Amino acid sequence: MQTFFLAVGLILLVNAFVCLFRAIAGPTLPDRIVAVNIVGTKTTVILVLIAYIFAQHMYIDTAFVYALLNFVVTVAVARYLETGGLPSA
Repeated sequence: MQTFFLAVGLILLVNAFVCLFRAIAGPTLPDRIVAVNIVGTKTTVILVLIAYIFAQHMYIDTAFVYALLNFVVTVAVARYLETGGLPSA
């Protein structure tokens, strides 16, 4: 079963690099933002797979924090693109 999860992790890693290429060479800015968000999501899934394979629960906590930061940054960038600036607190 661990071999299967290692194979899935490697496939996700290769796919993340393909998305990273799309983030660099994307035709429009929203395409690049979506590609970076996909890379962040794949990184979260890979961290959870690593946590399961090596039985280290610390990586799951790290994955949760990384997913939360990925979401907050995506919302902030989308708001910045929509309004032209971030609100001042």
